[in-house]
Amino acid sequence: MEESIDKSQALAAQFAAVEAILAKNNHDPSRMIPILQEIQDVQKYLSKDVINYVASALKVPASRVYGVATFYAHFSLSPKGRHILRICDGTACHVKKSHATLEMLSKKLGLTDDKRTTDDLMFTVELVSCLGTCGLAPVVVIDDEVHGQSTPATVEAIIDDIIAKENAAKAEQGK
Repeated sequence: MEESIDKSQALAAQFAAVEAILAKNNHDPSRMIPILQEIQDVQKYLSKDVINYVASALKVPASRVYGVATFYAHFSLSPKGRHILRICDGTACHVKKSHATLEMLSKKLGLTDDKRTTDDLMFTVELVSCLGTCGLAPVVVIDDEVHGQSTPATVEAIIDDIIAKENAAKAEQGK
């Protein structure tokens, strides 16, 4: 029963946040992209329920909102982790073996080509075409911080540090 109440409260808070974003944008359908961007920034992805809610609030067909959300690669329809890792696979990075880092992360985090987010929603790994930092190849961006001339070992050390900090924060909350 208590778990059901917690989920209901979380859902209510989620939609209150969406409504605040819509209100800030005057429920203007021409602002659909910035609205969806802000919602995704807050919630990490666009759920079906949120897409339907936005469509209803903007008085446009859900197919239009869904079309925008699926057209732009920036939008995600599945949950993303708290920490986003973007591995460049542009020519310079590829030649300098960026795939070795991807393979290490996939093995360490239990990810596959079809599963890019860890079950605990801590990490999402994305392979991107280019990050525009070829002189630093191979490049990995972790939580918007650029790590040039990366190796599987340097990236693994960063991931281990993030995991240690997350575990320490959980332990502190448990006290």
